Amino acid sequence: MGRFDGQTVLVTGGTGGQGASHVRAYHEEGANVVIADIAQGPGRALATELGGRALFVRLDVTDEQAWAGAVAETERRFGPIAVLVNNAGAQNPAVPIEGTERRVWDRILGINLTGTFLGIKAVAPSMRRNGGGVIVNIASTMGHGGTPLYAPYVASKWAVRGLTRTAALELGRDGIRVNAIHPGVISTPLINEPTVPGQAPIADFYSPDPYAIPRLGDPADITRLLLFVTSADASFATGSEFVVDGGLLLGPALRPDAQAA
Repeated sequence: MGRFDGQTVLVTGGTGGQGASHVRAYHEEGANVVIADIAQGPGRALATELGGRALFVRLDVTDEQAWAGAVAETERRFGPIAVLVNNAGAQNPAVPIEGTERRVWDRILGINLTGTFLGIKAVAPSMRRNGGGVIVNIASTMGHGGTPLYAPYVASKWAVRGLTRTAALELGRDGIRVNAIHPGVISTPLINEPTVPGQAPIADFYSPDPYAIPRLGDPADITRLLLFVTSADASFATGSEFVVDGGLLLGPALRPDAQAA
């Protein structure tokens, strides 16, 4: 038996590097999976590959009506939602605040923050019909400090932290837990490919050499924690923040030769 047999799980950004990993893992654990993404081709292909317990819904997370449609389509196919993973996200080009265009600010805050807010708002009633549920907001270690040139992204992820805690307080008595996972530098196209043509990818600025665990993260590192946080094994955790960064936020680790000295 799988940990999520018969449960309905909706993952936004479900075709991305982390999102597809989450979708496949929930499916393997017996869940009905809803791949919610703006990218129709990859989404339909993944749903077809996974078969009858998978559904693709086209979703622009910044569109409240699109959220209502996605929830309705999910319930028609599988019934109420048990797990929501607010995974969809976007990164801004590396630009100082003074050079950041308002449209870029609005787009990043719209996807990363407003999209998460709308997801909670749209799915909470479905979870009540389910008798409870779990929401996990995928934030970032950039929400724990300042990072030059990435003000829109940093601001959005800081805000997701507050939104998570507020939602946990509002929804807890309905049997709905709300937590956040803060990935560090995870090896996905978001990190490994340029945000805009001609600009170096984020991975070029983050060498894992100083980390306590000296490697970039893998999507599976986030997925494994996500499965735990949304399972019955974590039933007493809400409003919590789980950092998965190999020690990035801790600061430089001692080298083995330094320890020997």
